[in-house]
Amino acid sequence: MQQTDLPAAEYRHVYEFHVRFGDIDSQGHVNNVKFLGYLEDARLEMFHGDPVRKGEKPVRGMVISRHEIDYRRPLLPTVYPIRVETWVTEARAASFTLAYEVRDDDHVYAEAISKLVAFDPKTNRLRRFTSAEREFIERYAAPAA
Repeated sequence: MQQTDLPAAEYRHVYEFHVRFGDIDSQGHVNNVKFLGYLEDARLEMFHGDPVRKGEKPVRGMVISRHEIDYRRPLLPTVYPIRVETWVTEARAASFTLAYEVRDDDHVYAEAISKLVAFDPKTNRLRRFTSAEREFIERYAAPAA
């Protein structure tokens, strides 16, 4: 997966975190499964934490239907923050795709995509996004060139 045509910074959600001691495996770098946790934390902030802090309604009722991740270089223990930058690459009536970079100022450690689908937990069925949900999701999609 090669991420091209990256959107401008104003379309990216940025989530910063610090590598924890427990994230490090016997090879001395962040274990690959921990990266999925970083992506999850970034999504929770993007769709729940940030909207709540801004007085907006969080976006709920989504499930992951697919993850894909490419590891670009080992992420070693560091005292400096790492960030997950996230943006929307495709939005449809009942699904959308997020792209991510796990990075610092100098390196990209991983690139990933997730496909999310609208889901109704009461009926246990897929659904379409509401207009308010689509509007929120589209904040992070760069306009077509």
